[in-house]
Amino acid sequence: MTELDALDEATKSYFETKAAQEAAQQAVAKAAVAALRAGYRPTDVVARSPFTAAYIRRLARDAGIEPAPRGPKPSKED
Repeated sequence: MTELDALDEATKSYFETKAAQEAAQQAVAKAAVAALRAGYRPTDVVARSPFTAAYIRRLARDAGIEPAPRGPKPSKED
């Protein structure tokens, strides 16, 4: 195997894993939105996902989920 063959293999692997990572990211985003719609707190969703709070807020807004009113929020487990 030449260096270019090795590069071809590495490039193929890169694109395969990139596609898998993008699919996994979409699945996590869908599950995060579902959790928010089910009434779970964004704080709990952030804690269980690889996303930042800002990204979770963006996903929520893009999905039409309104922000909760200001003030203390009960947890879903309460």
